Amino acid sequence: MNIQFCGAAKVVTGSNVLIETRDYKILIDCGMFQGNKELEKKNFEEFPYNPVDIDYLILSHAHIDHSGRIPKLVKEGFRGKIITTKATYDLCKIMLLDSAKIQEQDTEWENRKRQRAGKKPLKPLYTIDEAEVSLKFFETYFYNQTIALNEDIKLRFRDAGHMLGSAIIELWLKEKDKFTKIVFSGDLGMPHRPIINNPEFIDDADYLVIESTYGDSIHEGVGKSTERLVEIINKTALRGGTVIIPSFAVGRTQELIYELNKYYEYNSDIEEYMKIPIYVDSPMAVQATEAFQANSGSFNEEAKNLIQKGDNPFIFSNLRYIKDQEESMALNKYEFPKVIISSSGMATAGRVRHHLKHNLWNEKNSLVFVGYQAEGTLGRIILNGVQKVKILGEEVAVNSKVYSLEGLSGHADQIMLMDWIRKFKTKPKKIFIVHGEEDASKALSELIEEEFHIKTIIPNIGDSFTIEKEDIELVEVNELESTDIVEDINIELENIYKQLQSLNIRKEKLTDPKLVEKDYDNLKNILIELQHNLMDLNMIIGK
Repeated sequence: MNIQFCGAAKVVTGSNVLIETRDYKILIDCGMFQGNKELEKKNFEEFPYNPVDIDYLILSHAHIDHSGRIPKLVKEGFRGKIITTKATYDLCKIMLLDSAKIQEQDTEWENRKRQRAGKKPLKPLYTIDEAEVSLKFFETYFYNQTIALNEDIKLRFRDAGHMLGSAIIELWLKEKDKFTKIVFSGDLGMPHRPIINNPEFIDDADYLVIESTYGDSIHEGVGKSTERLVEIINKTALRGGTVIIPSFAVGRTQELIYELNKYYEYNSDIEEYMKIPIYVDSPMAVQATEAFQANSGSFNEEAKNLIQKGDNPFIFSNLRYIKDQEESMALNKYEFPKVIISSSGMATAGRVRHHLKHNLWNEKNSLVFVGYQAEGTLGRIILNGVQKVKILGEEVAVNSKVYSLEGLSGHADQIMLMDWIRKFKTKPKKIFIVHGEEDASKALSELIEEEFHIKTIIPNIGDSFTIEKEDIELVEVNELESTDIVEDINIELENIYKQLQSLNIRKEKLTDPKLVEKDYDNLKNILIELQHNLMDLNMIIGK
């Protein structure tokens, strides 16, 4: 079989890997290139394969640099299955439609200029209608389910701890009566992050494809970064300023809200006047937050416990969600201290650019980056220390205090990446290092080869490699011992019991007339689904 790297090789965006076996063609991710103009031009290039020929697309998570070209793939003939987690699908319903809206708006704006110049109009990468069509090809599963696509292909999603629904992909491919196991790390997260579970460890692989976004960096802890964020907010508030936080609408924003909820709701020492307004100014972030709430079963134990106690971590007294454009524009007229969380995370588009235009020049204000800033993006340019930037056609001085809190990043650092590989009981024969700028990939490569004595490959975009099973024994999904099976089932039953018990304790709230009237259909559907699942369980175990 062959593996070809069609994106996210020596760059951090455009994730796209093609695997060809004797009988099947499989894609891992189909992401959008983001960053400088040269890189973004790649989105409009032809795929290095015929979309018609692709049998399956396995999607690691919803971020646009992993999912953003799916509508283009479908538009150009893909008719296979898109396999992913349920949470990823729920978020893609938001993100792909939003991406399509941006494509249409940007093209319309560009075409007005081209018309004045007497040039031919351009077409968007894809439209909202085309994005909606692409969603029909999704097929969803949960973590740790073994999925047999056919006799020759099986896979399993494991929690990557990067964002809601993000997955490590364990892929078994059969050729010549032998299975080869390839593991794709996807984007790995840091442990002990808000809402999200820690990344799971993998036992074995023949080959590994691993990300390297921060392959040359070490993060401070999430707790430390949260403390620093609160300190920045309070200092800025005391001097009468505004804190601007460019944040990815899906994932990072919800984690920020969660951490700020804990600070403002559970901190008895905070003075009331220091509870300054926190504005989430992103329609997509509002939608994504609703999607998070609908997938709370995937949260970590801390977040689940808060919910079971009756606390919605995405709502607190000084938090405001902004949907309306007029409300968004009004924020820049308010002179009182405040925090504005707005997308996009790299300041490449969206409402945050308007907020930067109106606030970046003021030395009272602060600008806080909480995620990776790709080369060529406005965020990266500002972090590089320039004194002036061009925003929405206007030159703006960079007088605000600028901070970068990498501990809040959704990506694993060098220590975590190495520890994750270390936990393999059977190490892979070769490791492909992707999804990182060249320096970061090289740094990780050197450490891997030095400690594990495993050959690493840092591919270029377009590079193709032949993969052979050689003499390695058949790798099957690990069979559980009977004692382990019993223990595993017991744990799941205890978790279900705890959740049902918490609902029973709060049943008066659950059946409150106002809640029932408002959310009757949703509540009824959830309860019906629960009944069906419990009935299925009873059918399996019999009398």
